[in-house]
Amino acid sequence: MALTLLGVAVVLSMAPWFSAAAVLPQLRAEWHLSPQAGSWLALAVQLGFVLGAVGSALLNLADRVPSRVLILIGAVGAGLANVALLGAHSGGPAFGLRALVGVALALVYPPALRAMSAYFRQGRGLALGVMVGALTLGSASPHLVNGLGGADWHTVIAATSGLAVLGGLVAALVGPGPHRTPAPPFRPAQAWQALGARGPALATVGYLGHMWELYAMWTWFALYYTGVLGGPGIADVTQHAALATFAVVGVGALGCVLGGILGDRWGRTRVTELSMWLSGGSAALLAMLVSAPPAVVLAISVFWGFWIIADSAQFSTMVSEIAEPAYVGTAMTAQLALGYLLTAVSIALVPVLEPRIGWRGIFLLWSVGPTIGALAMRALRASPDAARIAGGRG
Repeated sequence: MALTLLGVAVVLSMAPWFSAAAVLPQLRAEWHLSPQAGSWLALAVQLGFVLGAVGSALLNLADRVPSRVLILIGAVGAGLANVALLGAHSGGPAFGLRALVGVALALVYPPALRAMSAYFRQGRGLALGVMVGALTLGSASPHLVNGLGGADWHTVIAATSGLAVLGGLVAALVGPGPHRTPAPPFRPAQAWQALGARGPALATVGYLGHMWELYAMWTWFALYYTGVLGGPGIADVTQHAALATFAVVGVGALGCVLGGILGDRWGRTRVTELSMWLSGGSAALLAMLVSAPPAVVLAISVFWGFWIIADSAQFSTMVSEIAEPAYVGTAMTAQLALGYLLTAVSIALVPVLEPRIGWRGIFLLWSVGPTIGALAMRALRASPDAARIAGGRG
């Protein structure tokens, strides 16, 4: 029951994350935003999340405050900051509000992962996979709202804001897990010390390689696929691109579940390495087929969307198994902060580099991250810490 409730809560609470990205073409037109200003609007949530996650890690919030309390506060805060966009009329105020959405959501995602680690010792990879799958669906939902509900960006923002508040209320129904440790002493330095040992450091390198491509792809796929559909014969390019983006991002929820099952049964370092070879290979394949027909591009992209996120929960799960038990939430939050900081870089590079190197060059650049991450997972599997991962399966 706790897994179901938290999964629903995360799906709903994370809806505001990509709400502005889903309607970015409309916001650019109405607010007269340049491509660079539009990219900063997308980046604002990432930077806000990093700020919130760093603060949460330094304060050890995920280990010292009940998860349901943090999620309720974060979800309501995200909903309020997101709905305030309806009163914004330019990029400046909107950037600040989107950053606040990110800060608030830093109180949703890491505590949800921490809560599940307190409920599950066996099958933890699958449980956290469900959580990340829920995040994936929540991130994809604005594209579905945009694709089904017409072009009014006000509707998308209002709907996703309401979903976030509802998610916080659902999370409030979840009690503490049976494996929850007592609140530890306040140790700000623990946030980074937890990732300093070889095992957690390799897990984090793998996570950074994974994050290099993930959010950049999620953020910019709609814009890329709009260009793919730009030829004759498509009546409503924006709507078709929105629905395609929902499919590409949303299918990752199934990938998270499969990644969790394989991680528990086969080994986390193996499934993360496989996932990154497949996702990086998909990016490289799209680079070679960048001018292919829309149906071919979409088929490869759906495969990419499945594997690009399938490994995500396993990095957090590995940290939960090899970090100091009392500060598992802090270690997870610190890892997430580093990963989302890197996503800000990869997202920001796209509008700068795409006019120079095209989408072919962008896809090749994205494939570098998972290649490095896969090699880090191979090194972790050969380290002594592998004996503590997935019941000794590595």
